[in-house]
Amino acid sequence: MLSLDMFGFQALWSPFFFLAMVALLAAYFLITITWRKHINGSEPLTTRQGIIFSTGVILLYIIKGSPIDLMSHLMFYAHMIQMAVLYLIIPPLFIVGIPQWIWKKLLGLPVIRSLFKFFTKPIIALILFNGIFSFYHIPLIFDVIKTDMLLHTSYTMLLFLMAIFMWWPLVNQVEGEKRLSGVKKIGYIFADGVLLTPACALIIFADVPMYATFSDPSSWAQALELCVSPTVLSGLNLSGPEMFNSMSLLHDQQLGGVLMKVIQEIVYGVVLFQVFFEWYRREQEESEPELHLLDPQTIK
Repeated sequence: MLSLDMFGFQALWSPFFFLAMVALLAAYFLITITWRKHINGSEPLTTRQGIIFSTGVILLYIIKGSPIDLMSHLMFYAHMIQMAVLYLIIPPLFIVGIPQWIWKKLLGLPVIRSLFKFFTKPIIALILFNGIFSFYHIPLIFDVIKTDMLLHTSYTMLLFLMAIFMWWPLVNQVEGEKRLSGVKKIGYIFADGVLLTPACALIIFADVPMYATFSDPSSWAQALELCVSPTVLSGLNLSGPEMFNSMSLLHDQQLGGVLMKVIQEIVYGVVLFQVFFEWYRREQEESEPELHLLDPQTIK
């Protein structure tokens, strides 16, 4: 197998994207620590919020700026790992990591308030996120988006926004904002898993490679131009993604579908555990006053 080093440092590590992530982190801490002092009603940044948001930014760089992004154009399973982290892990980290006072300021803007009020309704959020995700993986649509920089960037941003809307009813901690209760959270998570299953099943159980951008050399080369300079590509003698992957195209595709579903189940499993833990803690807190009243020392 060939080494990824042949594509060069810029394609492997995306230095401009790295600088953008550094600027994002700098702006975050500047706003939440320095500028916050001049804004009425703003709470101090907690260590937990800073760590969570920083983790989200680091993951964003790893998944979109490191060699994983290049690998996502060479191996379908890497593409699906990228999708899972980008839409199932990073959005809730950003939602929780951004302080409440910033969310309140943003939601105070009429346009953003209207968008959140409509698109974070549970049924709408579920259908739109899973529908747009599934639509993306229809072979004809996938191959068109994967070979056009503007379409690819626009669709990635749209799907990320839909992921924010999808996660909002589950994890937002903004005072006064609607948040699902324990039982509704469980139903929401199960529904989310069910709606994503058909797209994963289609990929897992397909008996032929579905995507030209991973099986047709010309389409694959065109898709590769999204992250590798055409000048660099013109100097390389490449025939297709099989030069970088020991698996067959079909097995690579099937592994991608399996990984997407497994990561989804792990993420939703963690959320379910938190739901049950919060419920248990709340039950314990409610039972403590009753135990205190029954304490013999209290009765005396």
